[in-house]
Amino acid sequence: MSHHHPAIVKRLKRAAGHLQTIIEMIEADRPCLQVAQQLQAVESAIENAKKALIHDHISECISRPLKRAGAVTRGPLREFREIAKYL
Repeated sequence: MSHHHPAIVKRLKRAAGHLQTIIEMIEADRPCLQVAQQLQAVESAIENAKKALIHDHISECISRPLKRAGAVTRGPLREFREIAKYL
């Protein structure tokens, strides 16, 4: 990868801290509903980090070389970006 993705790293570190809190909740025998809600929040944070990484990859590693290739690639690239929103 060409750069370090600081925003994604920040998200994942926050999720890691949150996950540690969830482990402590389980060890403290907190209600399952509370634990499940917090697990959903961590899952969502990780999913969002994954999407950000994929979209960044599309922009940095795929789009730039294709743009140099010319206008023929713009339509399929635009369509690829649109469908990637559903990952």
